[in-house]
Amino acid sequence: MFNKRIFVTAAFLLTAVFVVPAQEALKSTEEEYYDFLALEGIVQRPTLGYRTLSDSVWTIPEDAEGNIWSGNNLGSTKDITGHISYKLFGPDWYNSFNTAAPYGQNDGALWQGKGYNSSLTAGARLEAYGFEVTLKPQLSFSQNLDFDYITPNSAYTGNSLYSGKAGTYGYYGVPHVDAPQRFGDSPFFTFDWGDTEIRYTWKTLTAGFGTQAVWLGPAQLNPIMSSNNAASYPKVDIGLRRTSVYMPWLGWYLGDIEFRGWWGYLSESDYFDTDDTDDHNLFTGYSLSWAVPHLKGLTFGLNRTMLSKWNNFSSYTLFGIYDAFNLTSGGSDASDQRISFTADWLFPKIGLDIYTELARNDFSPNFDYLFRYPFHTLGWSAGLQKTTDFTETIKGKILLEVTFLECSADYDRLINWYSTFYAHNVITQGYTNEGQWLGAGIGTGGNSQYLGYELYFPKGSGKIFVQRRNPDLDYTMYIDSRKYAENYENKIWSAEGNIRAIFDIGIGGSYWVLPSLQITGTFIFEDEHNPLNVSENQGNGAQSIHRYNCIVQISGKYNF
Repeated sequence: MFNKRIFVTAAFLLTAVFVVPAQEALKSTEEEYYDFLALEGIVQRPTLGYRTLSDSVWTIPEDAEGNIWSGNNLGSTKDITGHISYKLFGPDWYNSFNTAAPYGQNDGALWQGKGYNSSLTAGARLEAYGFEVTLKPQLSFSQNLDFDYITPNSAYTGNSLYSGKAGTYGYYGVPHVDAPQRFGDSPFFTFDWGDTEIRYTWKTLTAGFGTQAVWLGPAQLNPIMSSNNAASYPKVDIGLRRTSVYMPWLGWYLGDIEFRGWWGYLSESDYFDTDDTDDHNLFTGYSLSWAVPHLKGLTFGLNRTMLSKWNNFSSYTLFGIYDAFNLTSGGSDASDQRISFTADWLFPKIGLDIYTELARNDFSPNFDYLFRYPFHTLGWSAGLQKTTDFTETIKGKILLEVTFLECSADYDRLINWYSTFYAHNVITQGYTNEGQWLGAGIGTGGNSQYLGYELYFPKGSGKIFVQRRNPDLDYTMYIDSRKYAENYENKIWSAEGNIRAIFDIGIGGSYWVLPSLQITGTFIFEDEHNPLNVSENQGNGAQSIHRYNCIVQISGKYNF
């Protein structure tokens, strides 16, 4: 969900003598606050491009931990014997109510449909002799009330394989995505292992097994390759945490590097098809980042992922993406690759962070293809963060982020063939796990523009934001637009008039009721234009049909 941040005071400017480690969940109020300190130049980010709960270990000045928040206890690792330490997480109880339609992202396994939604997370982490054991599951509930949604793709509705599943609740766009518009017709509970993991680390070499969510790249809202938007999945990973590199013998600083490779086990939702033989996919990926020496704050990253059918295990599906010269999608298109390049430049002296991510979901077989049209299947995201100072105890931050995942123009709108960023014709579930997007929460084929401002003060924070979105314009341009050609004599201009758009405006904040108890609340008003991708009347004079959705979000968190 949209993220809440906490407060800041004059202790920003203090120089600390002691430091304490802090480990915080992705996009939590604590992690968001620590990242704000990084913008101010008070702390250093612990990662470059690959973030999980276990990697997000911040070194916080003691004055910042104890004084900035006026005595509020955000929790930290407790040393037991000198070799063994522990940390408690939560409990964190999140609640939302959507009056007219689903709303929510970056919330793990929780499905925030119409009506009441809730999730409870809590856990603990034990560390000893290089080993880390983290248990942090998520239990969620969705009332899942009925609402009007777009008729699923005809490939689902006309096929008995999807009867009662995608044929009733499935996706309306390309027929290769396990992204239900509604998860059945009844309330349901979901148990998810969340950020649970076993890990061993020697110096900066680390290996782990678990289900912790992976956030790739610098994006604050919609990372293209991986986020915590979907349910967790079991995975094995190995690599190097952020490490300073020096030239042997000469001692020249070559910058910081970070590398992680992983292999995961993805699952289909209960609302896709009735074929139990292909319910799982192999998700392989790696992330490589480099902090440039002598250009402080500048980081470049490379992320690459591949989806393959779980029952097609081979050396290629396990290690093919590590071949830098392999720019195809796996022989006869039997695997589905994506790649992204990131750049992030932090200027702590002025509190400014500028970032971008460029991604492709279909590789060109040779340089000639790439030269002719380098924008083939290109998606991108760009943003900036800028701090503002009002007084020594009141500070703020502006966040602007724009994301574009629409299909490239080289696909033919007049035939039944096109691409969309998170889909593939062989990996029929698309870039999803348990029915939710693995990458950007806005989903495939659309765009998003987000502008928010947050104000931090000693006892809490306040925020206001606006966001505009076009959900899956690929559907509009490549499926709905064909209705115009089919009804040309009747002058029905369906695609342009029927475009679906969503405008959100929200206000919220956080407050420390007790030194360890934080309450957060947000109210969002949503105006959805053409929710069924159909306008009130056709032709050049088409007028939008509106669906108004009011969203209330309340959470409480206790930090031990």
